[in-house]
Amino acid sequence: MLKENLEDKIPRAKKIIRLLKKRYPDAKCSLNFRTVHQLMVATILSAQCTDERVNQVTKSLFKKYRSMRDFADAGLTQLGRDIYPTGFHNTKAKSIKISAQQLLDNHGGKMPRRLDELVKLSGVGRKTASVILGAGFGLAEGIVVDTHVARISGRLGFTIEKEPLKIEKDLMKIIPLRDWIDYAYLMIDHGRAICQARRPDCTHCFLDKLCPSVELSLPPEHNNP
Repeated sequence: MLKENLEDKIPRAKKIIRLLKKRYPDAKCSLNFRTVHQLMVATILSAQCTDERVNQVTKSLFKKYRSMRDFADAGLTQLGRDIYPTGFHNTKAKSIKISAQQLLDNHGGKMPRRLDELVKLSGVGRKTASVILGAGFGLAEGIVVDTHVARISGRLGFTIEKEPLKIEKDLMKIIPLRDWIDYAYLMIDHGRAICQARRPDCTHCFLDKLCPSVELSLPPEHNNP
């Protein structure tokens, strides 16, 4: 595939997203939550941890800590024990407790609906804030960039950057605003099903005609019949 300018990437991105939505119609945030604050807690816990394990932990965690106040008043040692299986439990426990206190003290116990306010909370970076806004409120101020998004967006030729913020800036120029929230979940599902990190299954990928990396991953007999 020839080198593209920005104007060429936009229609190709639209086609790719349309195909992804067709293949993964149920793509969505896989974290379990009932409130937006629970979503924030779960997202903090998901750092360096699988969503599946986070859901196992939060199943009992959210029964024990039923409100923002419960988290704010929690003892750090016990909270750390309660979230231990997610890894980095001491750091995460501190972030969860302090962020709950900040929400109560500075926001009247309500979750902010702006990215610039969310990132001021303990343990909440741009990625976590975008998850909260998108999955919690249906608001798109940015695009979540996790390992799947970074890897596949690079393979699709949407970016050559390696830093999440630079990747996000490139994607925001290409991906239609209406798809900013869904894009990450489509990438995650595609990354798990086909475009895996070590061995992408390009032979069976339905994006093969639109992906500039496909020829690099296919066996020689596929490229030279």
